[in-house]
Order: sequence, then structure tokens, then C-alpha cells
Amino acid sequence: MFTGIVRERARVASFDGGRLGVETSIQAAIGDSVAIDGVCLTVVTGDGATVVFDVVPETVARSTLGSLAAGTVVNIEPALRVGDQLGGHVVQGHVDGVGIVRSVKAEGNGRRVWIEAPPTVLRYCVEKGSIAVAGVSLTVAGLSADAFAVALVPHTLDETTLGTLTEGDDVNLEADVLAKYIRSLAT
Repeated sequence: MFTGIVRERARVASFDGGRLGVETSIQAAIGDSVAIDGVCLTVVTGDGATVVFDVVPETVARSTLGSLAAGTVVNIEPALRVGDQLGGHVVQGHVDGVGIVRSVKAEGNGRRVWIEAPPTVLRYCVEKGSIAVAGVSLTVAGLSADAFAVALVPHTLDETTLGTLTEGDDVNLEADVLAKYIRSLAT
């Protein structure tokens, strides 16, 4: 389980479609869970500077990880540990779909980003509800029939990859797990 509070922007060292190496200062042991752009992966090896994960075809098919290449910058968050502060919201690292950035507009000292999302994600979105975008815990600031908006504060723009988003970019999306359970119980 994660919080959606990104701990570091890390650089992809290598990715061959099945094995992903990420240069990071985060210390992770073999078997630890780490979220890369919102995707929960398991550490298989590391040397103190690079952490390596196996990426299966299911993950590539359901996320943006298949487009990663050496040099790409990603959001990274180690799994929540007992006693850690829950500063964002409950994030599982199970991507529900890939969204496409529709627009990025300056808004005060932040930015408003509209993201086209599949119906499988939008059905769980409510204004002022939680959503994870590329592993970042955010609040839904607007909704339309095929998209949602988030308002990004300067800290988020500076500390995550969301500060580099441009129109047409693909992003991993994870709907709020509580909304998923409530909808499941209500039907």
C-alpha cells in the first residue's frame, strides 16, 4: 500500500521490456514493493544506486511502463510502513487505466490539468474525491463526461514528474479504492 506522496523523481537506467532498472537513492531490499509512476513493482535486485524490477506483460499492457526508456524520469514511492504518516490517500499501485492529458493551463501559481480517462476510471471520480495520477495523490477538481481535472500546486509541480506534463502525454490512473468498494457493495 502507498500514499501517493512521491518520495523522489528517479531516472530509468535500463528497460528491456521485462526488466526495469531505476537509479534512486531510496534503499529497498529484495522483495520490497515500490511504486514506479503509480505501478506497484517488486524489487528483485539492486546495488545501492539502482533498484531492479521484473515487469510482466500484464503490467506493460495496463500501464505506461512499456514506453519507458533509459533516461526517462519517473515518480517513485516505497511502500507504506506501519507508523508512517498517511499524507495522501490509500493507493494500491494497481493501475485502473491510462489517461491522456487534454490540456495544461496556468492557474494562479499552479496549473489545472484536464485528463481524458476511460469510463472504468471516471465512474469512480467525484469532485473533491481522490485520484492517483502517475502515482501522485490528487484531488479531483472538475469533471466532464470523458475527463477530469486536477489542480496542481507548486510543490507538486516541483517534486513530481507532473510539472513536465504536456498535452497528449499518457499517465497512469488509479481510482480511489474506497470508491471502488462502495460501488461494488452498492450494486
